[in-house]
Amino acid sequence: MKFSANLGFLWKALRLPDAIQAAKAAGFDAVECHAPYDTTANECAAALKDTGLPMVGINTSFGNTTQNEFGLAALSGSEAKAKKDIDTAVAYAATIGASNVHVLSGNTSGVAALETYKANLYYAATIAAAHQITILIEPLNPFNNPGYFMNSTQLAAKVINDLALPNLKLMFDCYHVQLLEGNLSNRFKQLLPMIGHVQIASVPTRNEPTLGEVAYERLLPAMYDLGYTGYIGAEYKPASTVEAGLSWLEAYRG
Repeated sequence: MKFSANLGFLWKALRLPDAIQAAKAAGFDAVECHAPYDTTANECAAALKDTGLPMVGINTSFGNTTQNEFGLAALSGSEAKAKKDIDTAVAYAATIGASNVHVLSGNTSGVAALETYKANLYYAATIAAAHQITILIEPLNPFNNPGYFMNSTQLAAKVINDLALPNLKLMFDCYHVQLLEGNLSNRFKQLLPMIGHVQIASVPTRNEPTLGEVAYERLLPAMYDLGYTGYIGAEYKPASTVEAGLSWLEAYRG
């Protein structure tokens, strides 16, 4: 198994280059992050080169969170800004060699939102393909993200099947999927052909993956047995310090 440190949650008090160094020292195989844009792409790329860690993925901008946007891709009337955010994310990802860009849908609903979302994802996947970058979409649960448009694996599967783009994939975040739908093993098996990345955290507290109701010590090996070959993203909130809670990493890898 290969594990990626999500630097939006782990070592979040550090500057991104320092967080990348911390992930390397802790024994992670890769890194990923939410919004790297306060660090220049060249500085980020230098830290990645120095550590030898790949950047699995980044997000598009969260938008104006004070106006409850949380992304723009499904927001009708914000198409120009959404495309600008996609351009920025893909350019940054290309510079640092990131393999994925997660396009945030935003908080909205309705038929027009779905059509807007699909059009923006088509645009994102088209420009990302030139850099061998995959576009990810991720269902988020309503407890943490009320009103978020992309809110089920069924909707994600519909969008991916409708667009039929080879570099448009599903981010299977076990924390969100468990809260949304449960039945993680069967859900993963059904969706595997369209899964581009996996993330983990305990449920319901979103702490280290050794806690809570999901038996990751059995689930993760089963995912690889089914044919998953990618990274497992550690996107959780440390219960105390990051280092104090890292015993799971070697235990799961073993």
